[in-house]
Formats: sequence, structure tokens, C-alpha cells
Amino acid sequence: MAAEKIVKTEEEWREELTPEQYRVLRQKGTERPFTGKYYDVKDNGEYVCAACGATLFSSDTKFDSGCGWPSFYDANPGAVEMHEDTTHGMRRIEVTCAACDGHLGHVFPDGPKPTGQRYCINSVSVELKK
Repeated sequence: MAAEKIVKTEEEWREELTPEQYRVLRQKGTERPFTGKYYDVKDNGEYVCAACGATLFSSDTKFDSGCGWPSFYDANPGAVEMHEDTTHGMRRIEVTCAACDGHLGHVFPDGPKPTGQRYCINSVSVELKK
């Protein structure tokens, strides 16, 4: 089932998000590795989109990839969308929130079983609900 799209103007997003959240979620920025509040957190709960509150990832799928960002081997069904990203001279797969199109990070094919995926997610793009 597809998520219902949340549509807001850029002005509305600027008012609701912190400057750093806006830079990452709306302008496709990134936080520096090992600086985000969740990269080393092992608490149980659900990770929701910091922009719209949609549930994205379970702590059950979080793992320590050593990359400096929170990493998950799977997303909740229908919660995220994938887009080809060829910026910065690289070819990557961008991960966005299916509900609000907020930039979350990128996914790489070098994660653990059972999916083999590594969703490398900006801490500023999510909130942990324990």
C-alpha cells in the first residue's frame, strides 16, 4: 500500500524543521559521519521521519556498519522510496520518505543477511520513538 503523500510548500517546511533538518531532508544534504545522535544508539523502538512522523525503520533491523551513520538492513514495507542519484560524480541509490519525499540517506548492497542491504540514514532525518 502506497503512503499518502504529504504536500507542503518549501516555506511551510522551513517553518516546521530546524535549519539542519531542512538542509538534509529538503535539500538532500548529509551530516558528517560519526556526528549524528543515532549512529551509535542501540535502544529499542521505531525510527520515524523527522519531517512527517511516518514510521520508517525498526530498531530490530539496525546494525553497526562502521560507516558513521545509523544503518539498517531493511525498511518498513512501503515506508521508503528509492531514486537513482548521480550527484558528486557517484552512482548511488537515494532513500526518501514515501510519505513526504524527505531525503533520508542512501542504500548500498553491502549489508548483512537477510536482505544484504545497508540503509545509511542521516540521524537528523529521523526520530527514535521508544
